[in-house]
Amino acid sequence: MCGIAGGMTKAGFQKGDKVLSEFQAALQHRGPDGEGVHVADRIGLVHTRLAIIDLVNGAQPFVSDEGVALVANGEIYNDLEVRRDFSQREFRTGSDNESILHLYLRHGIEFARRLRGMYAVALYDPRDKSLILARDPFGIKPLYFAETVDGFWFSSEPQAFVAAGVLNPQLNEQARDELLAMQFSAGSETALKGIRQVEPGETLVVRDGRLVSRSRLDPLSEEAVPYSNTVQAFDALWMDSISDHRRSDVPYGVFLSGGVDSAAVMAAMTRLEDRPVIAYTAGFIGGAVHDEREQAAVVAKATKADHRAIEISQEDFWAYLPAMASCMDDPVADYAIVPSYLLAKAAAQDVKVVLTGEGGDEVFAGYGRYRAGRLPWPFRKNPWSRDGVGRTGVLRQRSLGWRQTLNASEAAFKIKPWNRLQKMQALDVAHWLPQDLLTKVDRCLMAHGIEGRVPFLDDRLAAFGFNMLDRDKIRGRLGKWTVRQWLAEALPEAQPFSRKRGFSVPVGQWIEPQADRLAPLVSQQAGVVACCDPEAVEHLFRTIKPQTAFPAWVLLFYALWHQCHIVGIAHGGSVFDVLAQR
Repeated sequence: MCGIAGGMTKAGFQKGDKVLSEFQAALQHRGPDGEGVHVADRIGLVHTRLAIIDLVNGAQPFVSDEGVALVANGEIYNDLEVRRDFSQREFRTGSDNESILHLYLRHGIEFARRLRGMYAVALYDPRDKSLILARDPFGIKPLYFAETVDGFWFSSEPQAFVAAGVLNPQLNEQARDELLAMQFSAGSETALKGIRQVEPGETLVVRDGRLVSRSRLDPLSEEAVPYSNTVQAFDALWMDSISDHRRSDVPYGVFLSGGVDSAAVMAAMTRLEDRPVIAYTAGFIGGAVHDEREQAAVVAKATKADHRAIEISQEDFWAYLPAMASCMDDPVADYAIVPSYLLAKAAAQDVKVVLTGEGGDEVFAGYGRYRAGRLPWPFRKNPWSRDGVGRTGVLRQRSLGWRQTLNASEAAFKIKPWNRLQKMQALDVAHWLPQDLLTKVDRCLMAHGIEGRVPFLDDRLAAFGFNMLDRDKIRGRLGKWTVRQWLAEALPEAQPFSRKRGFSVPVGQWIEPQADRLAPLVSQQAGVVACCDPEAVEHLFRTIKPQTAFPAWVLLFYALWHQCHIVGIAHGGSVFDVLAQR
């Protein structure tokens, strides 16, 4: 996994250009094993490398005999198959990313249709002087761009544009309103004004420093494939996906919770491995939430894993939360960043690749909101209809447009040949998955130089899960029915038919003892004052209770994020130190 950045400008670049050097420095945590630059015509490409495959020869940029240059961040799981198709063409390295370059040389702008994997790609073709950006259909790997008077810029992370001096940090208020309502922002806009995402599955073409075309691959197939036995079909597809996601020349491990998805990863890994898999589990000291360590330990014992349980305390929360807000430059107020960040910190001592269970709930229908959304009217609940912070009454003016991007997606889905369950899944795949879960995984792991892999989002497996009959996804009060049936045979110790408890972090219990101290700091923070009534925010914290704990957490996270990314306060020090600075 790597960091990529660069631009196409009117003035062009020179070797050692300060902007390119600043991009490299800002993305070094994504690629601490090496760096490279390519300058030609009016473009500059930057790469920072996390060496995973072909540790000796895989340095980027790759440049073809025709002068086409590539920088990429990702893993291409059909690399071996691509190489077989190019038997007459010499590959210069063993890097899986080199296959992207050869696909482009043969198929042109359609190259992404022939990729399986997770990727963010930048190509420069001197033959027509075009810069091409592409991102995988699920948005597993991040890619952002900005258009300025000087030209067109791209980067793996928004913060790098600011660090390189391309843009000054300004708040996008629409994205802020979405963050406060849903804990993430939807659509292509980010919370930093002027910085947009290359959306999942998009391919962009840039000429003369301006975006001239964009096309998009849909991650979800509209054609159902019949299977006589869904459990057997899942077994074949799942084992193929896990096998592909194990390709690595460096050590790897698994984030193991007490749930179905990570247990399914462990069960498959154990079948393929001849050595103990390193598994990491987070638990919370002194919290009243469900602690997953006990069930994870059962799964680890059954799979003979090398199990590492990480305890997270209140002290850890207050000490590391500013660093978490800093690494989440595209803000996600998901409290799961706390264990994800600290698990990654621990795992970085042992491995460079971690497999996780993200995507299982979206592809195989595991969320309770899917069951609620399938109820007959008037009992049916609309997914993502709850305004998180807005419902507390602390906002100066409650946003009416926080759900407009989701509304537009739902309107577009009406013409699709999908049933109601599939439309709810598609909404999550379009927004919640890439802009919350996958952003969280990417930033928390890459902050520590670790690559995260998500085998549930293999394209063939996802198409299978999405197009299954509803009865093979949901039975009674249990989602992911087919996955549970498979796990009952493969690893019965995982207790797959136990009711889904959901994952929680005791942020409310940690905030409550510090509420009086936090109340004036959060309520007077510049970003909070701009959109909230300070007195109402202070009251919210001083009278915190279970039903207001989550809005309080979102406001706390947003205040820290605003300090780090808009005000420009360094994240060193505790929560209280960072919030106290003006």
